[in-house]
Amino acid sequence: MKKSRFQLAGAVIAAALIAGGCVSTGEFEKLQAEKNREVDALQKQRAGLEQQLRELQSQRRALEEQRTALERQQSDLRAELTALQAQKAQLEASSQQTKSQYDGLVRNLTEEVKKGELQVRQYKDRLTVEIAEQLFFDSGRAALKESGKAVLKRVGEALKGYEDKIIRVVGHTDNVPITKGLQAQFPSNWELSVARATTVVRFLESAGVPPERLTASGRAEYSPVASNDDADGRRKNRRIEITLVDRALAHEIQERR
Repeated sequence: MKKSRFQLAGAVIAAALIAGGCVSTGEFEKLQAEKNREVDALQKQRAGLEQQLRELQSQRRALEEQRTALERQQSDLRAELTALQAQKAQLEASSQQTKSQYDGLVRNLTEEVKKGELQVRQYKDRLTVEIAEQLFFDSGRAALKESGKAVLKRVGEALKGYEDKIIRVVGHTDNVPITKGLQAQFPSNWELSVARATTVVRFLESAGVPPERLTASGRAEYSPVASNDDADGRRKNRRIEITLVDRALAHEIQERR
């Protein structure tokens, strides 16, 4: 349309120039062709600029979308960092609490530890009192010996104060099979280890530890701490482990089962 207008205007100008005798028809046509080329070039340039404008607008929208996505990601990362910092602070507080509890438990059982009657161990957020089997039980038996009652009473007194803990008692044996004379009562080391753990739990309950905080289980010979190939290793494997576990963790483990 615009090109037609230019051509119309050129024709009018040409007619006037020719009528006035200023230029020849050939010169006019040449001039008109140049003007048409200029118009075409300008139109192409305009079309190119409009295309560039559309592309820039599209790029702008894409950049705005990227910016929005990055801002959202940055917000998520800030929230995650805050959560991790809170977890770190909680773990540090829990670790400090566990260390304080470990120190307190060792203080309460200093004499027993010195005598070698028991060991107190800390692993992450758990405390374990490990007692040799021979202090508590005769070989192949699950009745608590008098020599072990005094020690176990001291352990019970020391454990009463940890109301935020579950007390897990686990019995362990060596790999020596139950003798034939005792197999009617304990067919295998499984039954013996569970019976011994139960005996300890019942004594702790009688010593004033709330029963809802107590659990008993047996591992027989399947969780050794030493080799069963010699007498010393078998002696170390015959033991009772009393472990303090956070109530929340114990409930979580129970819910997973």
